[in-house]
Amino acid sequence: MRKIINEPSDFVDEFLEGILIAHPGQLRAASADRRAIVRADAGRPGKVGIVTGGGSGHLPAFLGYVGRGLCDGVAVGNVFSSPSAEQVHAATRAVDGGAGVLYLYGNYGGDIYNFDLAAELAAADGIPTATVLAADDVASAPPERRDARRGVAGMVYAFKIAGAAAERGWPLERVAGVARRVAESTRTIGVGLSPTILPAADAPTFEIDEGEMEIGIGIHGEPGVHRGPLEPADAIADRLLAALVEDLGLPEGSPVSVLVNGLGATPLEELYVLYRRTAHVLAERGLAIESPFVGEYVTSLEAAGASISILPLDDELRELLADPAASPFFRHGGGDVLDVAPDEGPGPFDEAEEATGAEGGEPSPLAAVLLRVLAALPAHAERLRELDAALGDGDLGITVASGAEAAARAIRREPSAPDDVLLRRIGSAFASANPSTFAALVGGALVSASAEVADGLVDRAHVAAFARRAFDRIADRGGARLGDKTVLDAIAPSLEVLEAAAEESDAELVEAMAVAAERAIDELTPAPSARGRAAWLQERSRGRQDPGMTAYAVFLRELQAAIAG
Repeated sequence: MRKIINEPSDFVDEFLEGILIAHPGQLRAASADRRAIVRADAGRPGKVGIVTGGGSGHLPAFLGYVGRGLCDGVAVGNVFSSPSAEQVHAATRAVDGGAGVLYLYGNYGGDIYNFDLAAELAAADGIPTATVLAADDVASAPPERRDARRGVAGMVYAFKIAGAAAERGWPLERVAGVARRVAESTRTIGVGLSPTILPAADAPTFEIDEGEMEIGIGIHGEPGVHRGPLEPADAIADRLLAALVEDLGLPEGSPVSVLVNGLGATPLEELYVLYRRTAHVLAERGLAIESPFVGEYVTSLEAAGASISILPLDDELRELLADPAASPFFRHGGGDVLDVAPDEGPGPFDEAEEATGAEGGEPSPLAAVLLRVLAALPAHAERLRELDAALGDGDLGITVASGAEAAARAIRREPSAPDDVLLRRIGSAFASANPSTFAALVGGALVSASAEVADGLVDRAHVAAFARRAFDRIADRGGARLGDKTVLDAIAPSLEVLEAAAEESDAELVEAMAVAAERAIDELTPAPSARGRAAWLQERSRGRQDPGMTAYAVFLRELQAAIAG
């Protein structure tokens, strides 16, 4: 790994500090940890605020689209990981001008769970919100499952057009409506030539040989739907455009805007070669290109590759697209960048305060066991990363390791806390440490299920009730069903073992639960994944072990070892 960084764990915070120092008249921090960043003039009275967000590693997305005629705020997660609900909420409060706030971001589970929770927090503050998801990647799901598609470079059109509508003073319902129309109309597909390397992982997210290309690549390094020999630029463009045009089904003469996007390491010259062929092909099909965009708009760290997006235009969208816009990273239509004096809110040099509380005290029996389990989990990070990289973005190892460390810190602050309080704190810490889909689902489940042990974790009936409620919460929030090849399929058989427990010792019971979970993993590995990012690989997910199921089985094995002593 060759990167210009210091400590990998400091990468995001250090580049954010650099951006805030470089653009003090245009951007300001809205939270002490600098993970909520807004326009310098955010919170203008009567204007709808627009908040976006997602993982780092995609500059200029998402932070680059905070500016005049664009979004008003952003919540910034770790590399390829969702921001936390608290960070989204901080951005929401900072951009609210009394007209409501639109949440506009990509269709990823972790982002959805955390933005939804932020919306609940905003509602408690009296701030109305609306949500629009970008889901433009045609390679990630067929047309009949369009709602399952992931958001990629086409989301830039939604930022630009919704931002123009809000700048004109449109009400929240109308801004959300035009953003939704753009999101539903845009189509994107990409090609990858080399993987990306997460700073904290020190390994590529997937392997691709020289002379090969991956069609349908995701912006987190997710594998695509076809791998084959590298083709000439014209053949690549033809392949991508065939998928886009078929999915759009536009009549001859339709006006469109085209965005050719580089993934981070592709020379601009090569992007123009792709655009050249794109223009010729669309002209031959009778489609008229207006307002083309060529450059880097949504990247994937240092990945080589490109994507093509198409947005069909009508008179309203054409006018909004032409409106001026400007941020430190994006200018269009002659827009001027903001240049105002920073306000008195949290600035780039404010130090985040961590409320640690007093540590010490004798650990409860539950705390003592969980501390041993949590200490053991980071050793499995690399294996989980490898499994996740084959089906998703490769961050599960980081999620489990950082979540375990954060949960352990939460326990040590008050190890003698009642069991329900302890579990609630563990869930919150795990969800916030690296707010991925897995973290949000598991952390939220622990918080919800902690109510089942409010009287103390005194017998197996309490344990079973806790586990059942956690299972139900994950199912409700994640939307998966048994057989979809998700963590639910590992939890379900182990839960049956727990609920049928008789005279076994605790160690024997957990051993039986682990065996049941591992059997489910073996049975479902040959099946295709039907939910989450792994489902975007469709048939290529067959034969791949589900990383979430594996993480749960690992937890049970470490729990059994901790109980056995």
